[in-house]
Amino acid sequence: MRSVWLLVSLLLIKGSAFAEIRAADCARAAKYSESKRGVAMLVMQNRRIVFERYANSGAVDGKWPIFSGTKSFWGIAATIAVGQGLFRLDDRVADTITEWRRDPRKSQITIRQLLNFTDGIDGASHLHRQSIADRNAMAIQLPLVAQPGSAFTYGPSHLQIFSELLRRKLNGRGTSSYLEERLLNPLGIASLEYKKDARGNPLLASGFELSAREWARLGELVLGQGNYHGRQIVRPDLLPSAFVGSSANPAYGLTFWLNRSAGFMAREVDIEKMIDLPWEHANWRNVCVCKSAPADMIVALGSGYQRLFIIPSMNVLIVRQAQNAKFSDAYFLRLVLGR
Repeated sequence: MRSVWLLVSLLLIKGSAFAEIRAADCARAAKYSESKRGVAMLVMQNRRIVFERYANSGAVDGKWPIFSGTKSFWGIAATIAVGQGLFRLDDRVADTITEWRRDPRKSQITIRQLLNFTDGIDGASHLHRQSIADRNAMAIQLPLVAQPGSAFTYGPSHLQIFSELLRRKLNGRGTSSYLEERLLNPLGIASLEYKKDARGNPLLASGFELSAREWARLGELVLGQGNYHGRQIVRPDLLPSAFVGSSANPAYGLTFWLNRSAGFMAREVDIEKMIDLPWEHANWRNVCVCKSAPADMIVALGSGYQRLFIIPSMNVLIVRQAQNAKFSDAYFLRLVLGR
């Protein structure tokens, strides 16, 4: 864990040269966002709202689908569970999902690999379907398409397997109830859609609808090192583990996208286009969201360019919600940061 803190400290130093966010820069970014069907933009720095604007039928109390932004709530829940002693990130999944014990490859998969999508399991986008009776059972039976730890395969399967693991660790107690008690309720977030299957298993990969201010609370929690408005929700020594990439994809931590490769030699990519590629064709080396943004930037990302950008070195968070339209994260961030 000491090495994790060293990495975070170096990234903070790298991003420390950035000035305070200016409302005029935010307004230019909002104009661009709205031209691309943006409905909400919220910017906070040092725990206060610097800029907030709604357009294209957006509203301050309007709920908007965040799609895969949902994943990051479960990533944080995993760090909470580690802090409670339910498991360790490098525990073998087969210790709990015992059906895997006799499989020579699945038996080697760790919980960390489930959460950073390097377990080698087929991503299985069909798990989003509402017609599936038991997503968890289907997920744990999926085949491997790569050696565990060797490849990044984006899709809902990994978190659905984690859902089953967490359910068993909770002795059958509902995973959505756990998320609500340990994370959502302390953040003041309620009445969410879990897209449960016939067995009552929530879909961990997508489904939440939040206002910009509600989604910002997750960013405040990260900026507060696990503390939200005076309440310690996540142990501060465990939270950084969610923001460390893998050798297969350095740009993805435990359900969060990372900007750690930002710099002159980095490749700015459209993450949404990258994850639509067959996993074998996606090259994640030296990729970043925005070369001009600090390297410590963390992103919760949903389809249709729903975004929660978190920049610890600037104590900044930026929420962007939209209807689906072509959009550039890098250009938007350069406008916000006045670059």
